[in-house]
Amino acid sequence: MPEDFLKGRGAQKKVHNRFFKLNHEIRDDFLNFCIAEGEEADQNKSKYIDVYPKTFVNKVTSPDVGMQYSANPYQGCEHGCVYCYARNSHEYWGYGAGLDFERNILVKQNAPFLLEEQLKKRSWQPNTIVFSGNTDCYQPIERKLGITRKCLEVMLKWKHPTGIITKNALILRDLDILQEMAKLNIISVYLSITSLSEDTRRLLEPRTASIKQRLKTVEMLSEHNIPVRVMMAPIIPSLNSHEILPLVKKVVELGARDVSYTIVRLNGQIGEIFADWAKKTIPDRAERILNQIAECHGGNLNDSHWGRRIKGDGAIAMQVKNTMTIAKNKYLKTRNKESLDRSHYLAIKDPQMRLF
Repeated sequence: MPEDFLKGRGAQKKVHNRFFKLNHEIRDDFLNFCIAEGEEADQNKSKYIDVYPKTFVNKVTSPDVGMQYSANPYQGCEHGCVYCYARNSHEYWGYGAGLDFERNILVKQNAPFLLEEQLKKRSWQPNTIVFSGNTDCYQPIERKLGITRKCLEVMLKWKHPTGIITKNALILRDLDILQEMAKLNIISVYLSITSLSEDTRRLLEPRTASIKQRLKTVEMLSEHNIPVRVMMAPIIPSLNSHEILPLVKKVVELGARDVSYTIVRLNGQIGEIFADWAKKTIPDRAERILNQIAECHGGNLNDSHWGRRIKGDGAIAMQVKNTMTIAKNKYLKTRNKESLDRSHYLAIKDPQMRLF
C-alpha cells in the first residue's frame, strides 16, 4: 500500500463537488508546515451532523430498482464501500462524493416522527417502505443513536410492510422487533454480501461487518423465521465474479431464501474514486478490472440506461448472468417470494373496513 493510504476508508481522496465553482486543495506549503509542527494534515475522523428534513419517506421512480419507497435515517455512510452508487447524492448536501461521503454523516434525528406522520396520512397506501434505499440504516453510528430501531418500532406499531437492506450484523440487535414483524408477514431483510473473502471485504467495504458476522446474520435471521435474502451487489469482474457459485451455495445452506445481483457501474464521480482506489490497492489488476467493467457498459465505466445499467451488457455480463442462473438452479430448490401483508395496516387505519 502507498504510504499515504488511509486505513479504514474506501475512497482514498477528496473529490470536488461538481456543483461548486470553487475548488479546495491542500497545498504543499501547508503540508510542509504540518510536518514541521508535528501535526496531521488530515485527522481522518468522522463527523456527525444533525439535520431536520421536512420529509423522510421518498418515492423511488427508477423502473429497474425493486422498491417503490425508501427511507434513509442517515445521509452519507461510514461503511465506506468504494463502489457505492449513493456517493453522488452527497453532492446535493454540499459535500464531495469521495472521503466526504464517509466522513460527514448527516443524521436525521426527527426521522421516527416524520415516518409516523407519513403513515397517519389518509391518502397513504401501505406500499412497502425499504430502509437503506440509499445509505445503510445500520451503519456504525446507529449503535449509539438507535434511530433505525425507533423507526422499526413505528412500523411495528402500524403493522406496515417493511424492507431492510444492510451489510451490518447490527440488525441482530433488533431481533425482538423483527420477530414480531415476521409473525405478521410485514418484514423482509436483504443482506448484502459481495464476497466470501475477508481480504476482499476489507479493501472494498472497510467499515462493514466481517464476512463471518454477515454469514452468521443470515443464519440467525433464518433460524428466527425472518425472511432473509442475499444481494451479491455489486459483482465486479475479476475481483469477486469468480465467487458466485460458492457464495450462493453458502448463503442458501444458511437459510437465505433467494440471491440477487447487480453488475458494478461507476456512475458520476465514482469512476474517478474507484480508479484511484484500484491503482493504490490492487495495482497489478487495476487496469484489467477497469477495462472489464467498461466492457459491461458499452465501453464506459457507467451506464445510465434503465433496464440495462443494473445487469450490464456484453460477453462478461452474460457470463455473470449465466453463472448466477446455474448457481440458483443448483442450490435454490424453491424461490417463492411471498408478498408482504398490507391488511394489518389497513385494519388499523380504517377499523370499519373489518365490517366488510
